[in-house]
Amino acid sequence: MPERDVTVGQLLLTEYQTVKDEQKTRIGFRDNLLYVTLTVVAAVIAAAAQAKQASMLLALPPVCVVLGWTYVVNDQKISAIGAYVRDDLGPRLTRLAAAPDASAVSVFRWETEHRTDARRRSRKAIQCVVDLTAFCVVPLAALVVFWAAGEGGGLLVAVSVLEGLALVGLGVQVVLYAGFVAPE
Repeated sequence: MPERDVTVGQLLLTEYQTVKDEQKTRIGFRDNLLYVTLTVVAAVIAAAAQAKQASMLLALPPVCVVLGWTYVVNDQKISAIGAYVRDDLGPRLTRLAAAPDASAVSVFRWETEHRTDARRRSRKAIQCVVDLTAFCVVPLAALVVFWAAGEGGGLLVAVSVLEGLALVGLGVQVVLYAGFVAPE
């Protein structure tokens, strides 16, 4: 029987490192999206206030929808990578590494251990509120200010209504992806 240069275990460990690198990159990108959103919100509000043009606030909803959806998608991929490591890759490596008593060996315990924290659910709920505030509530408030100012013609009002609907849709997705509603 020929000797193999690369073992299945080595390939799985390489795959693990690759998916964890992708997860780390996505976490950094996702977290920076909140800072970008705050910067954009501050810039648009400052510009609208300086110009005394409430219609400039209509720039916030589309930007927040795009940034918010990008945040949600990256967050979902981060979770999917964790689930893959926990439910697929880890068990395969555990089987490969197992001695006669396979239950004595467990790889990547952190992938499951950190999920058992008693305050995890409250942290997820708070993060959901932060996400909803940054990506949905603030731009909805901008729409309310625009509507209250009463400036702009019918076209701008129609655009603002569509923006409001997009924000509500994003808010629903933020909550669904946060895991508070069971998938179908």
